[in-house]
Amino acid sequence: MSWIAVGPADSIASGDYAQLEIDGALVAVFNIHGTFYAIEDVCTHDGGELAGGALDGDVVICPRHGARFCLRTGAALTPPAYEPVRTYPTRIVEGIVEVQSA
Repeated sequence: MSWIAVGPADSIASGDYAQLEIDGALVAVFNIHGTFYAIEDVCTHDGGELAGGALDGDVVICPRHGARFCLRTGAALTPPAYEPVRTYPTRIVEGIVEVQSA
């Protein structure tokens, strides 16, 4: 396992996200009031990206069909999605957001 730099923490505003690729998977890193959460950026209902969907606290709403996912746990909270999304550990080192790869 290794840590991959996303970028400076202050470059991702609260309520915004950044994307990167980890081991062939697109990952979205969200800043929720200074806490960073990373999830695989794919709706388990239809494979669309979750980044860019509306945020409701620590929940992202799929922009295509409205499924809700918890950014902390990856849990699918509402239909039409029933399977969770993968989550990744995050940390901030010297002001840089990092995501742990598998």
